[in-house]
Amino acid sequence: EVQLQASGGGLVQAGGSLRLSCAASGFSFDDYAIGWFRQAPGREREGVSCISAGERSTYYSDSVKGRFTISSDNAKNTIYLLMNSLRSEDTAVYYCAVGGNTRVVVSPKQIHYWGQGTQVTVSS
Repeated sequence: EVQLQASGGGLVQAGGSLRLSCAASGFSFDDYAIGWFRQAPGREREGVSCISAGERSTYYSDSVKGRFTISSDNAKNTIYLLMNSLRSEDTAVYYCAVGGNTRVVVSPKQIHYWGQGTQVTVSS
């Protein structure tokens, strides 16, 4: 059974940083891509960042490129999202998610497993 446990959200001032963690179980990082999505109030869920199986490639949405960094610790079956230079528009519930194959996923439609969300609130 695939399980994803996200943590690390919170309240931070604009310009600050947060690091999200997602502890995963029930599958191998060598077999499936895993990443982060977010959903702000009144908006559709969107892909933020993803790392392919075997860490061959990464994806960042244009809105976070240069500010966010995704990484993985295979020994701990955990991925991280380091978020720097946070802006008020980054406020959302962030979800850890697993795709259906090895390639990075950018659309919610490509997700096979969702974790519970963690709230990130950036105050201006």
